[in-house]
Amino acid sequence: MACISASLVPRVVSSRRREAGRDANGETPSSSKHKTGAPSRRHVVQAAGLGSLFPWGDKMAAKAVTLNSRGTGSSSGKKISAGPANETVTVVNGMRHKRLGGGEIFVSEFGLGTQRWGGADFNSPDEKLCHEMLDLAVLEKGVSLIDTAEQYPIPSDRAHPEGNTEKIIGRWLAKDQSRRDKVVLATKITGGANVTKKNIKKDLEGSLLRFGVDHIDIYNLHWPARYTPQSNWGQSLQYHLDTEQAPYYKNHASFGEIVEAMSELIDQGKLRGWGMCNDNAYGLTASCYAAYAQNGHAPCVMQNDFSLINRRVEENGLSEASSPVNENVGFMAYNVLAGGVLTGKYLDVAAAVDNPNDRELAEKLLSNPRGRMDDYSWGKTLYRYRSGPAGDATRAYAALASDAGMSLTELALKWAASRDAVTTSLIGHTSIDQLQETLQYYDQNETDKSKPLPDDLLWEVDRVHMRNRLPIFSSDRVGA
Repeated sequence: MACISASLVPRVVSSRRREAGRDANGETPSSSKHKTGAPSRRHVVQAAGLGSLFPWGDKMAAKAVTLNSRGTGSSSGKKISAGPANETVTVVNGMRHKRLGGGEIFVSEFGLGTQRWGGADFNSPDEKLCHEMLDLAVLEKGVSLIDTAEQYPIPSDRAHPEGNTEKIIGRWLAKDQSRRDKVVLATKITGGANVTKKNIKKDLEGSLLRFGVDHIDIYNLHWPARYTPQSNWGQSLQYHLDTEQAPYYKNHASFGEIVEAMSELIDQGKLRGWGMCNDNAYGLTASCYAAYAQNGHAPCVMQNDFSLINRRVEENGLSEASSPVNENVGFMAYNVLAGGVLTGKYLDVAAAVDNPNDRELAEKLLSNPRGRMDDYSWGKTLYRYRSGPAGDATRAYAALASDAGMSLTELALKWAASRDAVTTSLIGHTSIDQLQETLQYYDQNETDKSKPLPDDLLWEVDRVHMRNRLPIFSSDRVGA
């Protein structure tokens, strides 16, 4: 199905201005300031959480609630009451749970990242350790969100094939039927040309089988079907029109086709809500408009790389589009610790691949890695987090953390949690000790460790950012 016509956009804007007592040029005639009978935009936002698309009064606001909440409510079909994304709705064993989008999917503000669970990496958690982490996080500490993908683990091999991570989680769920009600399962379909209506349905069925469940809570596109430079992991953000013609992107699934597939799965009770990973404000709003045009289910979540050294979503329009005042969509932040860089472990001694002039040191680190950055393959792939500008920013943040009497890890995690647009942070661990450290920063029963960052420290963080705005997309090696 085709997406809603772009010609509707100016009509919506013009209508919104008239309802607010403005003419099409944005002027506010004094004679109409208090005479319009239409509700204000604020009134509609409070009623529906969808002020950007439904400025036409109470009846349309009520209909908007129905449209938006269909895709984010319980698969049991019970009536739900919409609310603003990111509001805290309950606390479980000290862990805050927040509204993801405008419906009734509630997620812990810290979610388990599982990219390497059961994988072929040197320090990938095996199944026993994965189950121990689930026991601690979910059964003891109130974590509800588990984020994975059909493509996980990464890296994979014959002994650790793709899909293994979902199976590990499924076997943990199978130990006790009550566990399914304690968790929100989020998984992803492989992106790009793989995203078609047929594959969305087929791949979700595969995930259901591996989990051993009858429905999935959140189903995300791992990356967009279309071309967009915003899905890059550290390359140029410049848009190239000619890339649209590349064979890989030709005839990609439309926003309408994706909405249609997701909506049918939701209507069948196999899915509660859906969204996009590694996408941008255009992808989100176009998906929402397609859903409204088709009377379908709008996305309830976006998932992107976000950290102290990558604030891109706050400055490219995505946080604005996701706001409860606009599309009312949740946000799941990943790589909040920038691949381990924001723990500070690579500050004193650089990653293995960053020591080309000291072969002995590089080989020592490669043979006894401190983390992914000391692995040859990961170290090359994740260079963006260790670029010259990224290193400068990391050292500046580490100094702020030290002056404040906390670790860089604590600063990074608490800073992400403080952002208005963030619903939850997805964090991966390779040991129980790492998981325990993370949990203390989110556990409201740990009153000393879970205290929010003070305003003066947040201001100092912003000062560092303003001097070095997008460090992971910068490099001092260009032309070297």
